[in-house]
Amino acid sequence: MAERSLQTSIKNKILVIKPSSLGDVIHSLPFLYSIKEQLPQVKVHWVIAGGLAPLLEGHPLIDRLWTINKDEWKRPSRLIHTAREFMALSKALKKERFDAVFDLQGLLRSAAIAAMAGAGSVIGFSEAREGGPLFYTHKVSVAGKKMHAVERYLKMAEFAGITPKIEFPLPEDIDFAAPLGECEYAVIAPGARWPSKRWPTSKWGELAKSFLPLRSLVIGAESDTGLALEVASASGGAAVPFAGKSSLKGLVEIIRRAKFMVTNDSGPMHIAAALQVPVFAVFGPTDPELTGPYGKGPRVVISQKAGCSPCRNRTCKKMICMDAVSVEMVEKEIKKAL
Repeated sequence: MAERSLQTSIKNKILVIKPSSLGDVIHSLPFLYSIKEQLPQVKVHWVIAGGLAPLLEGHPLIDRLWTINKDEWKRPSRLIHTAREFMALSKALKKERFDAVFDLQGLLRSAAIAAMAGAGSVIGFSEAREGGPLFYTHKVSVAGKKMHAVERYLKMAEFAGITPKIEFPLPEDIDFAAPLGECEYAVIAPGARWPSKRWPTSKWGELAKSFLPLRSLVIGAESDTGLALEVASASGGAAVPFAGKSSLKGLVEIIRRAKFMVTNDSGPMHIAAALQVPVFAVFGPTDPELTGPYGKGPRVVISQKAGCSPCRNRTCKKMICMDAVSVEMVEKEIKKAL
């Protein structure tokens, strides 16, 4: 239940703090849509990490982006520079006179930014980590509730008196030129931040062969270039490596135009789900109820439960749960759904 003072105080301008990661920013879009759908006159500012800023640049529902050097701020050697940047950001945010600040990130750094923005209402989760709740004037509790990240963020909108709407506003780039022209293609995303979430490249290659004559485009960040090349090699030419060759907005358009997407638990998976592109996700160490593809389109999770999963370990020597997922299992699910 929203507090009446909070409901009536949001009239002109709010700040949303959600710097990262890619999937989490996508999960925050229904929160953004709900706010603007019900309070169209309210200006929305957003704090985001520099590497993800292109995703939201020029977004019609966001009036201003504030970019932070999140990764640089973690380096001890830059402590003095970080302190100066932090104070400069704080001073600039205070000048905006926000009605309210919503900290969707829930960490010490994001909570401190929220508090130093100078708004009368600072809203965050009671379960925020690293002492974050100490900085909030209003706390939203989701304790003991097993819910997807999208639903957690919408709980914060509900607390502010906003009726939640599950829509993922990702405007289309009409000038985008698809790398495979007008041809139909599938998208393969073999990367993931955690090594434990990556299905073997040999299996991705074998899977790509099974799609022929439909070609596959292997996407990912620049750091996934090696993975993409391995998948392309294992596919015998059925897959085209394209990791690191597009902008973030270009990646969105590649996924938007795909016939379907097969992926690990990763940021691109959430883009596909948001765009209602049929998505088939291989899961192992993580829980799809909490981080799985969320949206209205076809979404299929393929997993073979091991006794230890979901363990949420970033690395694993045995990889039992991922290795147990066969190419035939994935093929079967794709054929059944499409």
